[in-house]
Order: sequence, then structure tokens, then C-alpha cells
Amino acid sequence: MKNNALLDALIAANVLQREEGEKFLREAAVTNKDVEDILLARNVLPEVELSKIKAKILKVPYKKIDPDAITEEAFRLIPRETMQSYRMVPLSREKDLLVVGMVHPDNVQAQEALRFLAKQSRVTLGVYLVTSSDVDAVLKRFSPFAEEIQAAVKSLASSKGGENMSLSQKLVKLDEALTSGTSDAPIIRIVASLLKEAVAAKASDIHIEPQRDKTRVRFRIEGDLEEYSALPAELSQSMVARVKVLSNMRLDETRIPQDGRFRTIIFEKEIDFRVSTFPTPSGEKVALRVLDPEVGLRSLDDIGIMGKNAELLTAAIQKPFGMILLTGPTGSGKTTTLYALMRILNKEEVNIVSLEDPVEYTIAGVNQSQVRPEIGYDFASGLRQILRQDPDTIMVGEVRDTETAELSVHAALTGHVVLSTLHTNNAIGVIPRLVDMGVSSFLLPSAVNVMAGQRLLARICGDCKRGEAPSQEIAAQIKRSLDKIPQSIRSSYREPYTIYHAPGCPRCRHKGVIGRIAVFEVFQMTRELTDVIGTGAINENKILLEARRQGMLSMREDGVLKALQGLVQIEEVLRETEEM
Repeated sequence: MKNNALLDALIAANVLQREEGEKFLREAAVTNKDVEDILLARNVLPEVELSKIKAKILKVPYKKIDPDAITEEAFRLIPRETMQSYRMVPLSREKDLLVVGMVHPDNVQAQEALRFLAKQSRVTLGVYLVTSSDVDAVLKRFSPFAEEIQAAVKSLASSKGGENMSLSQKLVKLDEALTSGTSDAPIIRIVASLLKEAVAAKASDIHIEPQRDKTRVRFRIEGDLEEYSALPAELSQSMVARVKVLSNMRLDETRIPQDGRFRTIIFEKEIDFRVSTFPTPSGEKVALRVLDPEVGLRSLDDIGIMGKNAELLTAAIQKPFGMILLTGPTGSGKTTTLYALMRILNKEEVNIVSLEDPVEYTIAGVNQSQVRPEIGYDFASGLRQILRQDPDTIMVGEVRDTETAELSVHAALTGHVVLSTLHTNNAIGVIPRLVDMGVSSFLLPSAVNVMAGQRLLARICGDCKRGEAPSQEIAAQIKRSLDKIPQSIRSSYREPYTIYHAPGCPRCRHKGVIGRIAVFEVFQMTRELTDVIGTGAINENKILLEARRQGMLSMREDGVLKALQGLVQIEEVLRETEEM
């Protein structure tokens, strides 16, 4: 479907302003994404409503799917790979009529594939437009995962021949099966299905955990671990062995942890998996980090950098030199923000070189390097070499020590844009932390451009969120936060306040949240801040006063604004951020 047609319809329906539509159109052109995907990612309107508008434009009837109403006989009429590739599912078959639900009924390739299948099955076609979430629900209901488990258990039982084998014996036999080219081995199919399920669920991590009575498989989704499946205990080490083969690890070493990595194609896109094994009394545990570029490589707006914060960061990276430093605890999304900034800077005339530990996502056009401290190639030694590579922009994964800090400041002072992260509680702590690490305070005003702190919060599901009045206590906390922000922003939020909660729906898997969004605090180096630093003794209270003078929003205040906009729950904002 043409992006212009969808945006024109949304503008005509007063869902979007013309300026917003043009912004989404430009982003679609830059990121090579459909406007529809961008609108859903931003929760501009619920998926169902967007699909209904799209159905009117295409003149294809919209239908809400009930996965339980689809028979297995109908489901088998279309290959699963075709359904996943073209986002379609069979809904029913009545005599010679096959009814199909399609997310993109205007997709020419999908139409050709469907006509080919209809000709083979000698049926006529009826098409409805459906949501992507409903397609996922159907695919999940008919997941082949349970069948693969049964096949693997049956295969292992027959191979035992009635004998009770030890873990090491099973590992040897499994190794023989895997290296002999048996592509249809049940364990191989189980692991492949597991990886696909994790990618489909947008899991960030997979944990395969051997226990006495079962093999527990958990996915980390939106920050929380969820048990996905409990498999027979005898499958654990066979699954671990398969993952080790994929990751090029030593199969015969089970006493110490190992690290590895592999890349594969799932749903027609390249996915990286970073793998770590860990010995336990019940066998080796495996953790796989799922590195899906569509999830990890995001724009500033997707991450949650909006308004003045976005202006400050965008202006900072356009300067010819200087440091942009991000702070926050582990897992707060700092690396994702760095990648978003690098993608903005990534142009043909610019040489970007990065030092990462490890390289999580590959960005075409960026020269990315993974440090290896065990052989003496750390951030400090890497920085020395980077300066000989004629860089314009340098990304250092983390400033961990005095040497790295001094070299990063030196790089910024000698005409380079430097992106990096620090471990401090907030943006106010950046300057004191650098001084504590041994950087001379008189160098910082010339070297540092912008300091930012961030935290990740769960994003409310746009399909099922509901507005309501806050309690008196929460309303008072909202008012206290709003009183601290500039009048130009505060004037848009008047009492009575509306906060949002979501009871859950199929799209968010009845959790009420879908994905995550960051809250930020951003302020820049100014002459006034230079005077504060120049006094010698670094005082965080004076730095905070200068940040406030600039109109900085704290993470708490940014979170309160996002809660009033219906992006996050106010209770989580108050729980995860501190009042300044």
C-alpha cells in the first residue's frame, strides 16, 4: 500500500496533522520502512483502527480473527513459511472456497503466491484484511514446537535401546548425529523452532536451563523473564550441544563457561545470536542474546527522545567535535541510543569507527571493532589505534578507566565527535565522575558537548489503554513534577490530569504493555557550567542549578509527561525515577 494514501486518509480523519504526516513520510524514506510499521511502533493509533482505515482505502473487508475457530485442516492448506513471509493465514475452507486473512492484501508477491496455491488446491479465493497481531496469534496456536519435542523424545528413546546413558555418552552420540549431515534430526528442528519462536515473540534473550526433572526454557520479553516451555530433562544437553555446534564452541568442554556467536536467517532477515554457556550440577545452562536489527536499531523518536531533548542531542552530533556522554545502569538502553546517533551520522563523507564490547548490531558503513581485553586489545589501546584511522566520529562502548577517559577527552579536543557511556546515576554526575577518574577539570568545558541520562520503562499498549483520573496522592506528585518544568511545556498539561492503564488484549498478550520506551534528562555545556567547573571543587548542586536554568527535564519529569501522553504508566515512572 502506498504510504501517501494511508497518510492522506489519516489526515482526512483528523488522526494526524499534515506536518506529522510529512515527518513520518520522510522517516519512511530514510529507514526504508512502511509508514504503517512506523505508526504502529509509535502507537499513533490502535492496530485495529489502522487496519480498518487501510481496509477502506483498499476496499477489502476487515475481519477480526478468532484463532480457535480455525481448523487444522484449513491451516495446512498454506505452508507455514508462506504465511510468515507474506503475513497471511487461512481462515476457513467451505467446499471450493478458501478464505484467507492478509495483512497486506495489496502485496503483489503475496497475491501471486496465493493464486499459485489456489490453483494447486483447485479452490477459489476470498480475502479479508486482518491485523498482524491476529496472524501471530494463529501461527502461535499451530506452533510446531510441541510436535518437535515429541519427535525428539521418541528419537532419543529409540536410540537408547533400553540403556540408561550418562550425559557425556549422550553428548557423544548427539555430536555424531549432528556432524553426520542429518539435517532432519529432531534436536536440530527443536532448536531451530525455538529460535524462530523467540524472534517472533521479540524476545531479547533465551535461557535453556537444565533442572533435575525438566529442561526449562525462558524468554526475556520487554525486560522480564517468562517461562516459555518445560521440556523433558533428557533433551537439555542435546539442545546445548546443538547450540554449541552453531556457535563453534568446544563440545567436549563442559567444565568451564564458553562464549560464542552465530548468525542465521529467520523470517527473511539476518539475526545474530550471542551465546554463553555456564556449568551447573544438572548440566550446562545456555543463555542466547537475540540481536534482531529491527528491534535494536531504532530512531531517536522510537527510543523516546522527543522535544528539546532531541534538539539538544541532534545539535550536539552536528558539531565538528566534542563528547556526547550517556549515563544509566546496565540495561537502560544506552547502547541502543548510541546506535541511533551513529545511524544519523552515518553518511558517505563521514568515517565512523567504533570500539564495542561486544558488537551487538552491524551497521553498514560503520567500521565496528570488538575489543578483546584478554589479548590486550581494550578500549584504551583501541583508541590509540583509532586515531590513526582518520576518523570523524568515534564511538567508545564505555569509559571504564582513567586511561580511556583521558584518551576520549583528547580525541574530542583534537577535532573528533566522540560518543560514549558512563556508569553514573544521572546526567548531573557525568562531570564529577570524569574528574574522579583523573581527567583535568579545565579540559572538560572544551571537550564535553552534551550529557544525558536515561532509564527504560514499559510502553503502554496503544490498542487497549484507557484514560482515568489519578488518585489525590498521584495527582499531587504529578503537580509537584510539573511545577519544576518550564512554563512553555507545563501550560499544555492542566488539571484535572488523565493517566492511562491497559487491561490487556491479544496484541500485547494480555500484559497491558508492549515494548519499552526510555525517559531522559539532557543538558549541555554552557558558559555558566564552565564557570561552575572552573571553581575547582565540583559541586553537583551547582551543576543541577545550571541544568535547571537551561530548562532541563529530569527523568522523573520526562516520565510524568510521557505518562500524561499515554505512553507509560505513572506508577512505574514514580517507582523507577527519583525526584530532583
